[in-house]
Amino acid sequence: MSERLQPGDTAPAFTLPDADGKEVSLADHKGRKVIVYFYPAALTPGCTKQACDFTDNLELLAGAGYDVIGISPDQPEKLAKFREKENLKVTLLADPDKKALDAYGAFGEKKNYGKTYMGVIRSTIVVDEGGKVERALYNVRATGHVAKIIKDLGV
Repeated sequence: MSERLQPGDTAPAFTLPDADGKEVSLADHKGRKVIVYFYPAALTPGCTKQACDFTDNLELLAGAGYDVIGISPDQPEKLAKFREKENLKVTLLADPDKKALDAYGAFGEKKNYGKTYMGVIRSTIVVDEGGKVERALYNVRATGHVAKIIKDLGV
């Protein structure tokens, strides 16, 4: 399990396939602010709520200079189904090897009903135009999280 990121850290670089299998890198967004959010699994209730909330607020965030990228350990094919079923507009990236999840501290030990296991820690990292971490939020709730980010960022 890697260290959690802190504001001021350089955001780890990544290049991952999107829902269509096209490679997308953090570097593609240089000069723009990027909200990178990590979620456990496509097509699950909490992750669907969060992805729909980001999609519903995408124009508002884009207007304030933010791009939004969602990353999960799912395969691109599952992400494509997720995007189609829920009519999602956010960029969804596949990280089945969990390299980006690990680099961002979004994969690690979790507890659920008294059991400890390794899994995706629902996290949101805001990266500034220069590639530095502006905010690092871990163990966030799926519901209400997007509204909170918008409020915190003053969008």
